[in-house]
Amino acid sequence: MSASIELWRQGILPLSANIQQAILNLDEVAIKIVLIVNESGRLEGTISDGDIRRGLLRGLDMSSPLSEIVHRNALVVPPGLGRDTVLQLMTANKIQQIPIVDDDQRVVGLHLWDEVTTPAARSNLMVIMAGGKGTRLMPHTENCPKPLVPVAGKPMLEHIIERAKSEGFNHFVLAIHYLGHMIEDYFGNGEELGVTIDYLREPAPLGTAGALGLLNPRPDAPFVVTNGDVITDIRYGELLDFHNRYSAAATMAVRLHEWQHPFGVVQTNGIDIVGFEEKPVARSHINAGVYALMPEALDCLVPEVPCDMPTLFERLQGKTMRTVAYPMHEPWLDVGRPDDLKFAADSISNSLVKELKP
Repeated sequence: MSASIELWRQGILPLSANIQQAILNLDEVAIKIVLIVNESGRLEGTISDGDIRRGLLRGLDMSSPLSEIVHRNALVVPPGLGRDTVLQLMTANKIQQIPIVDDDQRVVGLHLWDEVTTPAARSNLMVIMAGGKGTRLMPHTENCPKPLVPVAGKPMLEHIIERAKSEGFNHFVLAIHYLGHMIEDYFGNGEELGVTIDYLREPAPLGTAGALGLLNPRPDAPFVVTNGDVITDIRYGELLDFHNRYSAAATMAVRLHEWQHPFGVVQTNGIDIVGFEEKPVARSHINAGVYALMPEALDCLVPEVPCDMPTLFERLQGKTMRTVAYPMHEPWLDVGRPDDLKFAADSISNSLVKELKP
């Protein structure tokens, strides 16, 4: 039950580290927790993926210190506690990791329940928007629909389906239009991939949300929607759990985008110079093209009338229905241009997008 010594030791960071280092640690060590110790080597607390997301939502950035987000009252256990007791604690507290500390509060191990290897089956539907023409990817898309363009040996759409399948999703609906028959011919009913695949055939391009108005039958539970050209390590199941936890009508995965101004900025008040800022960095959240929706959100769509996702979110807000952002830090790429295609292939081949190896 306890993680190997090497593994939990790799998950230790000093309190002086920053959020960027914690994210790298979570990605590289893959135990879903970072153990934070003080200068004396005693456990100061823990940091999880959720702690990082909440910090980013509060306006922190990658250079912010871990002291801003560390969970200081983490549940810990002494050495020698029985396996059944540890499992009961994990279940009761809905956690997957419990640090083991000695009488001096020094970490001596970690109990780890890795549910990723045996994901619970999810009956929730996953809709993949695969109807776009992919004009920016010409000539790759001249005779091939964009989601079928190969990345590291297999269509990007297949990467998405396999990723979601590894998290327990097994029912997919593909919204198709441009050269849609080729997608149907390739995937069929999903039997070869061990999943169920149905199709929404758009009579005309309906935008990133419009095709959802054609869903029949309508989902009776929250469902995930993703663009068919997004290659990412995002955990679709965790997005869905986040969506349910905040009782949202719609959840949008967002990424922090940083852009550095190439010039020094002069701050003025009328003709008076009041300050200077040398090559400032602007930070904003961008739409990552992955969503979770409640079935009621579909009431804001008109069948066969185009609608994009930002418009759907605005309509929901107009009805005072809750819309939330899911801050993600996982590897992500919108494959829109030939350069993106090459980068995605290189990333997968180099295992930077770990779960999407060919």
